[in-house]
Amino acid sequence: MNTRNTGKTAARRTFLALSAATAALSLSACGVIDGVGSDDASATPKKGNDITVGLLLPEKENQRYEKFDYPIIKDQVGVLTKHQGKVVYANALQDAERQSAQMEGMIHDKVDVILLDAVDAKSIEPAVRKAKDAGIPVIAYDRLARGPIDAYISFDNELVGQVQGRAVVEALGTKAGTSKIVMMNGSKTDPNAGQFKEGALSELENKVNIVKSFDTVDWKPENAKRNMSQAISEVGLDNIAAVYSANDGMAGAVIDALKEAGAGKIPPVTGQDADLSAVQRIIAGQQYMSVYKPYPEEATNAAEMAVARVQGRSIEFDALTRDSVDSPTHQKIPAMLVQVVALTKDNIQETVLKDSIYTVKELCTAKYKASCDHLGLE
Repeated sequence: MNTRNTGKTAARRTFLALSAATAALSLSACGVIDGVGSDDASATPKKGNDITVGLLLPEKENQRYEKFDYPIIKDQVGVLTKHQGKVVYANALQDAERQSAQMEGMIHDKVDVILLDAVDAKSIEPAVRKAKDAGIPVIAYDRLARGPIDAYISFDNELVGQVQGRAVVEALGTKAGTSKIVMMNGSKTDPNAGQFKEGALSELENKVNIVKSFDTVDWKPENAKRNMSQAISEVGLDNIAAVYSANDGMAGAVIDALKEAGAGKIPPVTGQDADLSAVQRIIAGQQYMSVYKPYPEEATNAAEMAVARVQGRSIEFDALTRDSVDSPTHQKIPAMLVQVVALTKDNIQETVLKDSIYTVKELCTAKYKASCDHLGLE
């Protein structure tokens, strides 16, 4: 993202997301998205339903990719193509070179469109250019890759950081100004990590004392745990009032490091992704908050965007991409930015349970039953 978010911007994006969905439904009802109802040749599908969508995801450490993104995109492409289209899926397991090879393989196999969630936004650029030269559209999914991207869909990443940073300040209350906090940021190779960090700093700077800040290699929990142990050694366990952790995987590692150092009470720790284990930690009072990102909405819209793009449904595609973002190599990339919600013990029912991300049975295992009962989760 190239600008800071304001309340008006967030409201505008929420309105645009709703408008896009309404427009897509209206266009479908009128027959326009099927190339009917317009004299514009661009509205005529370039391809029929027998299409192949290449899906490149970055890793499996984060539970979301296998649990939500891949199956939802696969199912939605099936629905949109009357079960004639297919998804070819590859996971890079956090290996940038492997992902480049996977993408070049898809280009060689002549898939019709690629949804790309880059391990390394910079190193994937040559493969993105190869896809462009081969006439294969590339839609950046969740992370904004460099190169000639046709569109981008993700969450409002700077807003994610703002929500996390604001949560830290609110948790510390009147003691915020004299409190020492540690920042556990994501990987430098992920452009989202920079946006999370920028958003968080906009809420934290001049409000708390940031005594240590780490850019965690590959987002790996073991690296975050090592970083946190270093911070505890240098700052002192009792002097750390809160930890800004950019995601839930690292939050778990941070909490483990604090426990191993002898923390009797865990200070406020943030997270992101609403992983099952993180929501359980929130229920138990060990993790302060996470950021719930509605993956079904992002994945469903990504599938719709990919199918519309390859079938030449320009009106529907434009309705889905009413925002725009800049990358280090290109400006005004058509985009959809999905809004996020701060997840705390107070709104579990209205978020992950309401959206069927988890069930009460999954969350409230024997270990967490008493805490669930206390929160009224049943």
